Parts: sequence; C-alpha cells; structure tokens
Amino acid sequence: MNARQSWKDTVNSLLTAFGLAAILAGCGGGGGGDGESQQGPANAGTPVAHQLGDATNGRTVFRFETFGNERFWTDAMRLPAGMIAAGVTPLQILQLGLHVDIEAVDAATRQALTAELTADPTGRTSATLNNPANTARLISANAVIGLPAKDTNGDGVIDITRGDKVGASCALCHGITDGSGLTLPNGGSIGRRVDGPATHSLDFGSLIALGTNSRAYYPVLQLALDANGGQTLGRAPTGLTENSTEAQVDAYLTNKNFYPVGMFDDTIDGNGDPMHNMPLFRQDLAFPFGSEGALSRVDNFSNLVYTALLDPTTILTPGGRAFLRKLGGDAAGTEIANDYAQVLAATGVTGPFPLGQASPPANPALAGTEEFPLGVRVDNTKLLDMNAYLFALPAPRGATVDQQASARGRELFLTRGCTDCHNVDQSRFVPTFIVPMRTIFPGDNPRVLLASRMPPLNPILDTPGVIFDDKMAVVNASLRGLERGIALPLLLDLARKPVFLHDNTVPSLDMLFNPSRGPTVPHPFYVPDAAQRNDLVLFLRSLGTEPN
Repeated sequence: MNARQSWKDTVNSLLTAFGLAAILAGCGGGGGGDGESQQGPANAGTPVAHQLGDATNGRTVFRFETFGNERFWTDAMRLPAGMIAAGVTPLQILQLGLHVDIEAVDAATRQALTAELTADPTGRTSATLNNPANTARLISANAVIGLPAKDTNGDGVIDITRGDKVGASCALCHGITDGSGLTLPNGGSIGRRVDGPATHSLDFGSLIALGTNSRAYYPVLQLALDANGGQTLGRAPTGLTENSTEAQVDAYLTNKNFYPVGMFDDTIDGNGDPMHNMPLFRQDLAFPFGSEGALSRVDNFSNLVYTALLDPTTILTPGGRAFLRKLGGDAAGTEIANDYAQVLAATGVTGPFPLGQASPPANPALAGTEEFPLGVRVDNTKLLDMNAYLFALPAPRGATVDQQASARGRELFLTRGCTDCHNVDQSRFVPTFIVPMRTIFPGDNPRVLLASRMPPLNPILDTPGVIFDDKMAVVNASLRGLERGIALPLLLDLARKPVFLHDNTVPSLDMLFNPSRGPTVPHPFYVPDAAQRNDLVLFLRSLGTEPN
C-alpha cells in the first residue's frame, strides 16, 4: 500500500466513524495531475454584487474615518485619558502591537527618531520613544495607525491634551507599516503605512484596559447572565457581570489566556469569543464576510463593525435592543442591554445613544436587515468608497521559497483533498459555500447552551470544553438561512501569520497538517510525512495573487 492510499484510507475510516463520508465524498483523494481542471473546486455560487464608490476617498475612510466613535473611545471608554494618566510611552505603544506611520510624524521628531534608531536599532534607549509626552504628540499627528484624532473643539489644531478626541478606524486591526524605521519583535513597527494586512501582534485587550472606563466595553466582554443561569461561554472560567469592577474587567482583558494577542472579539453577544485578526485586502476575492459567514457584502460588514463593535452604545437604541433579542433570545438580549445601561450610568456615560453618527433607514421595513442590523447605518457613500478601496487593495506577494519544494507542495495540495474546499489559484474568489461545523470539526458535539431562536437562526449551540466553535455559537451563517459553520478564508499573506485557525489554537502551518493533533480536532486534514509537510508549508507560504 503506498503512502497516498494509506493516508486516504485513514481519512475515510475517520470520516465513516464520524458519519462524514457522505459529506466529504472523495476527501483526501481529490484531483491529481497538474492541468487547468485541478485549479480548485467548482465554486458553489457567485459572490453578491457590490456597489463600488471612489477608491481614493475609500483610502481616507479606511485610515481615518470614525463615524463619530471618538465620543465612545474618548468620552465613554476614556482611552486617551488612561494612556496619559499611565504615562504610556511610544515604545509601550509599539509593545502593544500598534504601528506608527513615520510619514505623519513632524520633521524634527522624525529626524531625531531616525538618529536614535540608527544608534540603537532596538529603540530601547531612544529618548523619543521613551518620552510619555510623545505618545500624545504621535496620536495628535494621526501617526498611530488606527487611532485617528479629530479636531473636535474646532480650533483648527489637533491636540488630544487640549480636549480633542480619539476614535478608532478599520486600520487598527488591518494596517501595519513596512517596518523601515523599526520592527519590534512580537510588537508593532515604525515605517510607511501598509493597508490591509492583519495586525497579528495587536494586544487589543490590553489596549482597551488602558481606558479609565474599560467597563464601557461591557457587551463585548465574556458575561455571566442571569437569563442563562449564570452560564458563560468563552475562555475564562467565569463571566463578568454588570457589577464587576474596573479592576476585574481589566484583569480579563489583560489575561492572554482569555484575550490572546492578535485577536479581537467582534460580537456584542456577551460571549468571550475573540478571533484572530484577518486581512482586509482584495475583498473582491472574499465571500461571505466574517469567519462565520454571516454577511454577504463587505459594506454591511463594515457597517456592523462601526455601529456595534467600535461603538457598542448602539445596542441601547430600539434597533440595537431588537438585534440583541434576535441573536440571544428575549431574556438574554434584554438583560445585556439593561445591564449595559446600568454600567454606563454608573460610570457617568450619558447619551443620547449611539454616541457615534448613524441613521435609520428611510424605509422602516429595512430595520433589522443585513443592511441595518441594529436599525442604523453609517454614511453609505463612505462605505461604498471603502468597498472600492478594499476591492483594489493589493495582497502582499507570497514569500520567496525553494521553487522545487513549492512545486511538490502544490502537487500535494492538489492530490490530498485541499481543493475540495480551497482554490489552488489565489487570484480566483474563494468558494462561496459554508463548510459545516461537523466537517471542519469532527469532534463537534454541541448542546443547546443558551437559547432556541426563531428560524432561520439555529439554536445557540456549544461543544463544552472547546473554544473553536464559540465564535459561531450566536453569530453564524444561519442569519442568512445557511448552516452553522465556517466561511473559507483567503489563503494569502500566510508567511506573516504566526498562529492558525481563528481561535489561535495551532502554532504553525507545520502543526496544522501534523496528525499528532488527532482525528477529532478542528481542521484534521493531515500530511503524515514530515518532508512532504514541509513542501506543503512552503507552497502555502509562497501564495499570492500573482501566478505561482
């Protein structure tokens, strides 16, 4: 029996044991050869058509637009006040995984910093990077990527030490620099902006904890709700409540076992389900949007980010409350909103809500749809402009690797069943289907954790003791009438990616394909031979949208 047949028989026996043979007929043996017919699976459909605005304006939106959420980040969470009070230095900003646009820094500071980094490339002895006053200066100059400062007092000068406010933009999680000035190991960088790549080293939890009122992020934390009998879903053994102190919230946010580096909890559902930051380039190749595949257009994804995650006070509007009840059931949804109102009142945060700038639809019937999930939408022209920018934003080139090894890896990709789900040609849009949870995670053995929901939403399901499926427990593709599962990712910029799967549970590409992980874990598709695994890893690291 040859190695290929042995591998195929092993996989088929596992699939039979878990009742998956019919679902994955041919998995592990698909394809073969090197012809055009082996460029990937037949796409299950065509991505939903997008409206595209002005890409040049879209770049400005991506980098600097807050849609008014500076009122949340500055007045509710009080992030700038916390940074100043704690004496946070630019070096500590970099240690949090933030990035500094050197081209936005004034000439005198840039000259001094260049000289200091020439003398000490680590930046540890840099007077500029170790001066806390320079943190406010960098933010006021809009040099800290993803934290735009606004002239909110209208005096024509941006200075956050004199009352101007700081918000958050898409670039916070999806923008880096080229590192031409400094790249901090396991941290951020200084250099020229590069839009789109995921910020793998961003310590978002610790950044939020710097705010003097991190309790303002309550709906996006892991909670223990009375409506669920105190049960909690997430990485922490216990959940927070409306009575949790600032210190308890900060302890959760800064505990890397609960809120790992490179991750962002993007659901206002009271579950502790941070996922690894994803890239936001070449969105014309992606579909659907969000790892759980809940959204069919990238502008709708962007709108949800701004009207919920970057300003969670939207849940206190009638539409926001309705959205929570739809997602979590009447009791849990109402409890989250009421508890949040209590938290904000107790910490001196006043409305009207939302704090950001969003408007209801002209047609009230659209409230609660994908376009207006919380009953409001930010400036649609700007969303469409950002569509155009994200569609055209190029992906990084693949890594330069040994071509012969990469060619062998490509053949493995074609013959070991990878193309049952993924394209080998990354210039094609990803297959549009949702991979069912039981397919991607054979050990999935869910129970109803929180609530049943009105169709087409599935019941809120969880496999106890496993964090992989937490992300799909509440927000999942059943919002679109599809099954709970995973949307296929872009296989791009993998050479930069430090960990794998959305829950950060696999430390390397080699381990992703190593059968020592076991047959029932998420993504159990393996290459037993170490040399062949290395070839496959090199091929994946080399992938770009250019011909491979």
